[in-house]
Formats: sequence, C-alpha cells, structure tokens
Amino acid sequence: MLLSIAILIAGFVGLVWSADRFVFGAAALAKNYGIPTLIIGLTIVAMGSSAPEMMVSAQAALAQQTDTAVGNAIGSNITNILLVLGITALLRPLNVSSSTLKREMPVVMLVSLAAWYILSDNFLGFGEGIALMAGFAIFISAITIISVKQSKAANGESDPFVSEACDEVPDNVSTSVALFWLVVGMVILPVSSHLIVESATDIAKLFGISDLVIGLTIIAIGTSLPELAACVAGVLKNEDDLALGNIIGSNIFNLLAVLSLAGIINPSNVDPAVSSRDIFIMLGATIALIAMSLSFRGSRRINRFEGGLLVAAFAGYQYLIFSSVSA
Repeated sequence: MLLSIAILIAGFVGLVWSADRFVFGAAALAKNYGIPTLIIGLTIVAMGSSAPEMMVSAQAALAQQTDTAVGNAIGSNITNILLVLGITALLRPLNVSSSTLKREMPVVMLVSLAAWYILSDNFLGFGEGIALMAGFAIFISAITIISVKQSKAANGESDPFVSEACDEVPDNVSTSVALFWLVVGMVILPVSSHLIVESATDIAKLFGISDLVIGLTIIAIGTSLPELAACVAGVLKNEDDLALGNIIGSNIFNLLAVLSLAGIINPSNVDPAVSSRDIFIMLGATIALIAMSLSFRGSRRINRFEGGLLVAAFAGYQYLIFSSVSA
C-alpha cells in the first residue's frame, strides 16, 4: 500500500516535470527552425498543461482501462474549474479582459455538450475518437489563424492572453539543448504515466474503487497540478488572462485530445455513471465558469466568494463520488 502511494507520487512528480521539459524543448526547437513565436505559444506551449492528461489517458487506454482514461478527461475538467479556479480566485479575484477567452468560452461549452452526446450511450467508439481529434486540429488551426490576423491588424499588439502565452516561449536556447530536453521529456513522460496508472490501479483494488472513480479523483487531481501551478503563478504576476486561459484551453484540449485518445486506442463501453452523473457535473461547472466570467453586471470579475463556492462544490462532488462507492 505505502509502496503504491510512493510510486504514485513519484509518477506525478516525474509526469509534471517531464511535461514541462518536453514543452520547453519542443518550443525552443520550433523557434530555432523559424516557426513564429505566436504560433508556438498558441500550440506547443498552450497544449503543455494538457500533456500529463494525454499521456495518462493513452497509457490507460493501452492497458484496456478506458474508464480510467475517460474519468481522467472528465474529472480533470471538473477539477480545473471547481478546485483550480476556485483556489485561484480565493487567492486573488480574477478580472476577465481577454477577447480570446470570451471567444473560447462558447467553444468550451459546445465541446462539453458534444462530449455529453458522445458518452450518452455509454460507449466511446473509434469514429467518435477520430471526430474529437479532428475537432482538436480544427480548433488549434482556427485560433492560431484568427490570432495571427488580429496581431497583424493591431500592428503587433495582440490580445493579452496571446501575448502572455508567447512570453512563455523560451528564447536563446541552442538546438542541442532543445533536443536534449525534448528527448528527456519523451522518455520520462510515458514511463511516469505508466507508473501512475499501475499504482493507481493497485490502490483502487485495495479500496474496492472502480477504474472510473480512480480516474475522476486521484488521477484527475494529480494531472491538474500543472494547471494549478500555472494559475497560481499567473495571478501572483497579475496575469489574470493567462491563468483563466490555462483552464479554458486545458478543458477544451481534455475533451478533444485526451478523450479522443481513449476512443481511438481502445474503443469500448463506458461506466454508466459518466453519462448519469459526472458529465452533468462537468456541464454545470462549465456553465458556472461562463456565468462568473461574463457577468451581466459588466464587471467581468470572478471574486473570492465565487471562488469559495467553487471549492465547496468540488468538496461536495468528492463526497458524492465516494458516498456512492461505499453505498
């Protein structure tokens, strides 16, 4: 038991660290090969915080544990909004000023509804996985094209979220150093995700917890650590748009890229609890995010009281999950 917990913690540490190194190396290498900073910031860097979810989902699907992969995607979205955003707003109220975020909020709602429709029959198929992955490619292409056009129209002065994302692109990194970190990330990422899935499965068996629950709770919280770190760092630096953008972008990526991997790698039936409980919690959290961000009062501010409500809702959701397990 203690060994499994130790391996799980080590796996999460390795996963978060290697994802950061992988993104650092990939972004630096792309820049050295002449790819514009704006495109790197909106693709490689923006996807970086979802790399842990993607690797764990792929590893779980390869191990024939689709429920764990689905639970990770849905649970990470719930965790990002209720826990990560809640804690961030408790630290400091968030102002919402980015046009990119306002443009992406309807997208995250639309994608969430698409996930509900796909999982409503308690089956995640290969074709559905391909459709989600195609949607991911379209989304990335569209947001990049729109941002490039807006940046040119504004004579280089881009949206705050876009500017902050571009600031994260490493500069003056040699190609050899970039390649080194890229390879390190590529090696440690799958190893860490394998350790997480294996140890989490062992813990689940000891406590009689299903693959879905372990994905919704322990794994979802663990893979959301990069979002939490990014959001806390963002608000401490007064970069509210970057903090909120990490959450919205990650949630879109989780449903389009992470969920799609489970369907492509291992099409199978999904625990009915997803369609009857968890997907509605995710939809409710997404609606709350949009309502708080696009306030009709015109302030467009997520305050500490709302942050406290989100954290309380997360605690209530965890109680709901584990009370149903013990029942």
